[in-house]
Amino acid sequence: MKNLFKVAMLAAGTFMISPVFAQTHKDTTFGQKVGIAAKKVGHTTKTTAVKVGHKTSQIAANSESTIVDKKYDGKVAPGNHNVYIDKKSRYYYVNKKGHRIYVKKSQLIDKPAK
Repeated sequence: MKNLFKVAMLAAGTFMISPVFAQTHKDTTFGQKVGIAAKKVGHTTKTTAVKVGHKTSQIAANSESTIVDKKYDGKVAPGNHNVYIDKKSRYYYVNKKGHRIYVKKSQLIDKPAK
């Protein structure tokens, strides 16, 4: 009886202690690591592509405005942007995304002296 009790206590102790030594976190597999890295690269590529697109649009719009429309000398738009006058005598500047932002003549600022 004593031996049976000893074996039962040993078995119970083993089952109670074994979860303590068990692995508490899951290892990531190679596929999971590749998936995480791919998401980061995809996000970085997307944000960079958006920035490049905006800059390309801005350069194209500024070039077109310089060629087609008249530049208003002596005045700048808020943010020190060049001001252009279109064929309908409206004042505008080109923002960072390449969009035309129309402004009133009263919003124009004198060009700072260099």
